[in-house]
Amino acid sequence: MIAIFRNQNGELRNGWWILLFYLVLAALLIPTIIFTSRQGTEPGIPLQAALVVVATYLCLLGRREHPGNVLGTLASWRRHLPIGLLSGTLIWGVTALALWLSGAVTWHTSDWGKAALATGSLDCLAVAVVEELLFRGFPFQRLVAGIGAWPAQLAMAGYFTLVHSSGLAATGDLQWLATANIFLAGLLFGACYLRTKSLALPIAMHFSLNLVQGPLLGFGVSGHGTSGVLVPDFGHSTNLWTGGAFGLEASLPGTLAIFIALAATLRLRPRGTPSDCTAAMMMVQSKGSPFRSSHR
Repeated sequence: MIAIFRNQNGELRNGWWILLFYLVLAALLIPTIIFTSRQGTEPGIPLQAALVVVATYLCLLGRREHPGNVLGTLASWRRHLPIGLLSGTLIWGVTALALWLSGAVTWHTSDWGKAALATGSLDCLAVAVVEELLFRGFPFQRLVAGIGAWPAQLAMAGYFTLVHSSGLAATGDLQWLATANIFLAGLLFGACYLRTKSLALPIAMHFSLNLVQGPLLGFGVSGHGTSGVLVPDFGHSTNLWTGGAFGLEASLPGTLAIFIALAATLRLRPRGTPSDCTAAMMMVQSKGSPFRSSHR
């Protein structure tokens, strides 16, 4: 019976930690939903993000771990935050450029879109935080420790796709392509964490992808309409090429862009690889180890 709950080291098994995380999150979320519903509202995305942060912190407290074990080090944030912002911008920026060059999309500016940019930016940030903590944070990392990286990748990418099912259901003939692209995006964000052992890169990339696609370029974001600084005009272009109302995530150019980004991420050397460790050891030896004995 003990083996069901604890491993050979006497530690609670990873599966139970995942269950505890969702139980803690439910214990925080359910009273919040009840309270806000009595006020005639519902929990906003920033509030949901805050609850996921609290649930993550409480589980780390139970494991006696530093938040950096999930979020990553400050050094990784300084390095990977700008890379993630630039990468997300390039992914949809190049995709939109290809659509414009092909004549599939043109834009005109929107006066009311500029006023909504600040609100849209906050929502995009909150979505990136809440989804990355849910799908690449504590539960994902426990799953990786329990069953391995790629089984965890496939499971969480599937879960990530399932959570987007309401938007996917409204895509009609493009549902298969949108589903495949959301799944690929889940693999991309997971690969970003696995290669850096930090949430800086996936959060920053997720944020910039949503920001560029919606509040800036005016496309839908995973099937949800947005108010953008620019308003796209699709003319008579086919939805298979533009993604239609769902957004660039349901377009063939979007598929290519995400696939290239995933392939490039997988080529990155994971943090803490043997070559890194060897290089560090050689550096120590070249300087002289402080633990080397003075006796011959």
